[in-house]
Amino acid sequence: MALLEVKQLTKHFGGLTAVGDVTLELNEGELVGLIGPNGAGKTTLIKIITQLLFADKGTISLFSSQGYKECTKALSRVGSVIESPVAHNHLTAYQNLRYYCTIRHIPNADQVIRETLDYVGLPDTGKKVFRDFSLGMKQRLGIAQAMLNNPQILILDEPTVGLDPKERVKFRKLISSFANNKIVILSTHIVADVEYIADEIIVLK
Repeated sequence: MALLEVKQLTKHFGGLTAVGDVTLELNEGELVGLIGPNGAGKTTLIKIITQLLFADKGTISLFSSQGYKECTKALSRVGSVIESPVAHNHLTAYQNLRYYCTIRHIPNADQVIRETLDYVGLPDTGKKVFRDFSLGMKQRLGIAQAMLNNPQILILDEPTVGLDPKERVKFRKLISSFANNKIVILSTHIVADVEYIADEIIVLK
């Protein structure tokens, strides 16, 4: 059974076709690289899937959902980091995740937060606040936010931009370990970030 189905998706901005007639079907356990040059429509496609934008034509189904309302409900099983991590600058990693656990009504928050921070490699940030994080730490916290509810679909948009080679290797290992029995969509214009770990590559032109 396909967990994500996109059929003939099209989005225009004025006279510009940002996404043109895109159709794809993704199944459980797939790590998918969504690649293409800047401006190819990768972020636009992701924003439509996560209902941050509306398509001009086409349909999206998450977990066999039928219609917009069912798809909206199904988004609770999707985690995403789009464009750049968003967090409160004056809060620590733990405090930021505690905030998201509260608004998402995630039970056993303390245990979930500590396990998630350990999983993404941020177990010892202490009192350091988000504004003082390195770029790599910010990316890891963004991924932690997306993973809090143990999503069945994880969507990451250009998550390695600005990272040094060692951080990118660590990132690839982290994402590979999470992909088992789930869908991970890794959007990037850097082919090397997906060529070693992706089960499938989708190219947008």
